Amino acid sequence: MANWLGPALKASLICFLLGGSAVGYVLQKNKLHELGRQIARREMVLERLRWENKLRATQLANLQLPQRIEERVRRQNLGLAQAPSVQMIWLQEPLPEPATNDAAALIVFDEDFRRLNE
Repeated sequence: MANWLGPALKASLICFLLGGSAVGYVLQKNKLHELGRQIARREMVLERLRWENKLRATQLANLQLPQRIEERVRRQNLGLAQAPSVQMIWLQEPLPEPATNDAAALIVFDEDFRRLNE
């Protein structure tokens, strides 16, 4: 009776290992497939959000045009008007400060330059 127990245990262990490996392989392939679908879905969402962002940036730029602002002010009857030029104070922009380093520029000559000037 003990003669057939050893080979039966070996066969069942090999079947169990092969079956477990096959099930693990299928589960991993399904997981990879699902992750690929999630990536594709999220890339589509990202592209849609980028398109909406460009659209909204264009709309914002259009709303910030001075003509559009004036039109909205007139439409809403806010009573605002541009100030007359006599009420405006124009400020001169300050000149950039001169460089504080008065040292001469460092010049490095290479061998080719020396050969040309000899």
